[in-house]
Amino acid sequence: MLDLEIVDTDGAIRETQDEALTRSSAMKKAAIFGGGLFGGATLLGLMSPKAFAQGGGLSKGDLAILNYALTLEYLEAEFYTLAEKDAGLSGELLVFAQVVGLHERNHVAALKGVLGRKAVKKPKFNFRGTTDDATKFAATAEVLEDTGVAAYKGQAAAIKSTAVLNSALAIHAVEARHAAWIRDINGHAPAPAAFDKAMTMKQVLAAVAKTKFIVA
Repeated sequence: MLDLEIVDTDGAIRETQDEALTRSSAMKKAAIFGGGLFGGATLLGLMSPKAFAQGGGLSKGDLAILNYALTLEYLEAEFYTLAEKDAGLSGELLVFAQVVGLHERNHVAALKGVLGRKAVKKPKFNFRGTTDDATKFAATAEVLEDTGVAAYKGQAAAIKSTAVLNSALAIHAVEARHAAWIRDINGHAPAPAAFDKAMTMKQVLAAVAKTKFIVA
């Protein structure tokens, strides 16, 4: 089961989240309207190690948040990579899987490049048939993308580094486009509401654990 302790070994995320609750209402509004956490070549530039080195390195909280994001990106990248190969996709759904899979793999590469030796290891996955069937893939992709957008949004106010926040916003915008795209493919409203809700790390990790996609 995926647990907060897996990506937050020293409690830095929980400590940072507690601090974030004491920030001004203006910061909270900025997080709601400005986006959340975390495609492609531009991101690799935004998240270059040099950008973070100039700021004197990353705080424990930002490192923990980046590892949390990396865990989610590992999951999405593997999900799309397997589905593209095994789900018998065609038409727009195949194009979606190819494009989004490339984006997610780029996200993984960028996050690992910044974290270096501090990056969490890639888990082992079992997607329980959702990458072997086009209909199951499409439904699962919608849930994953909606959850991912809410997950990254939930960490925005806790980020301390401007470089991390800028990169996070760059990823978040792309993830939101993914969510809208798969919703449209599935015949659902791409933008069903004027405002999106954020999800806490605890909520996201609990939701991921229930899928049993991460087996080790």
